[in-house]
Amino acid sequence: MLKNVLLANSGAVGIVVTVVVVLIVVMLLLMIMTRIKTCPPDKVLVVYGKNKKNKDGTYKSSKCIHGGIAFVAPFVQKFTYLDLTPLSMSVDLKSALSKQNIRIDVPSIFTVGISTDPAIMQNAAERLLGLTLQNISDLAKDIIFGQLRLVIATMEIEEINTDRDKFLDAISRNVEGELKKIGLKLINVNVTDISDESGYIIALGKEAAAKAINEARISVAEEDKKGSIGQANAKMQERISVAEAESAAITGENKAKADIAQSKALLREKEAESLKIAVSAEKIQEAKALQESYAAQQQAEHARAAREQATREADIIVAAEIEKKKKEIDAEAEAEQMRRKAKGEADAIYAKMEAEARGIQEKLSRQAEGLSNIVKAAGSADEAVRLMITEKLEDIVAEQVKAISNLKIDKVTVWDNGDNKDGKTSTANFLSGMLKSLPPLEEVYNMAGLSLPKIVAPQKAEDESAEGKNEEKTEAEPKKNK
Repeated sequence: MLKNVLLANSGAVGIVVTVVVVLIVVMLLLMIMTRIKTCPPDKVLVVYGKNKKNKDGTYKSSKCIHGGIAFVAPFVQKFTYLDLTPLSMSVDLKSALSKQNIRIDVPSIFTVGISTDPAIMQNAAERLLGLTLQNISDLAKDIIFGQLRLVIATMEIEEINTDRDKFLDAISRNVEGELKKIGLKLINVNVTDISDESGYIIALGKEAAAKAINEARISVAEEDKKGSIGQANAKMQERISVAEAESAAITGENKAKADIAQSKALLREKEAESLKIAVSAEKIQEAKALQESYAAQQQAEHARAAREQATREADIIVAAEIEKKKKEIDAEAEAEQMRRKAKGEADAIYAKMEAEARGIQEKLSRQAEGLSNIVKAAGSADEAVRLMITEKLEDIVAEQVKAISNLKIDKVTVWDNGDNKDGKTSTANFLSGMLKSLPPLEEVYNMAGLSLPKIVAPQKAEDESAEGKNEEKTEAEPKKNK
């Protein structure tokens, strides 16, 4: 009983331990899952607490991660985020002293943000962690004010006003270097306007405008002068060109008239020569045309004769070819008809022979089946043969008798001298010999490879023994005579 109680208690303890272990494992998994932190792309994950050591043996103040995941150890580490949202701030710098000791106003807009460079992120974690965006903006603005004043103090107003790229490069270089110290980077600088209290910049603008206006007026006057001189020169050149053109026109006209007269004379001469050549050529061409016409007519006649001959030959040849084709087609048709007829007859013969073969096969099958039944009824093959011979014995004897049935013997004369041998007379021997001329029934069976049963010929063995004795007796008589 006690043993059973202990076993029951041990089983319950085992279940409790298992449940506790499972709960601990689940809690560890949940804790691990909750301590794995992901960093979105618009933030920087800062893990602080117990971190790795630096090369000098000191511990890092924090670990900054931009993108990815990080495991935050429970109890010894914590985490927070730095926002990477850009900060746009308006910096209205007033009364900044330039290199020329002239105070100017430089309103501008700066855009800054927390840098994602690993070293600069570490600075941001150390100096900006826990600050709001407004606090960060104010801190950056103070730095920008100081560096902007420093840059303006190193440049003249003319440089600031005319070479804006140089001015912006100097601002970016000075301001960004200071912003990196607190973990920020300069994203953009936009200087909206530059002005001063003394009106120096306005005066520079007026001077530049007046200078530009005077230069423009001088340019206009110069261009007007050039236009008047050019107009006069153009009129002079026009008159000279007109006079030269008229003189050249008259000279050209006279020369043209002389050329026309000479051309007309040459034209008449050429026309006469051309007419002569044309008449001669016309006559020659007419003669050639007649000659070519006669030749063409001759060729046409030859061609017509050849065409008629070809037509007649074509009619004859075509008719012969048609007749030849017709005979070939008729011969092929007749041959095809004969082939089909022969094939039909061959098929009929084959069908007839196949039917006869099937009939013979059926007959032989039936005979074999009947013989098999006879053998089964007789008990053995020998008995079946004897039974069949018994049935055909009458037919066999009848066939044997037919051998002498057609012999016509009107009269038989026998001379018998009374000499008998073996107790037989000559007449008896004659009748016996005549009967022996018939084929013995037993020999007929022997020729067929059979033997008569003992029921039909039981004396065969005795006859054989008697014949053997007679032969021995015959052989013994010659020995005695010797």
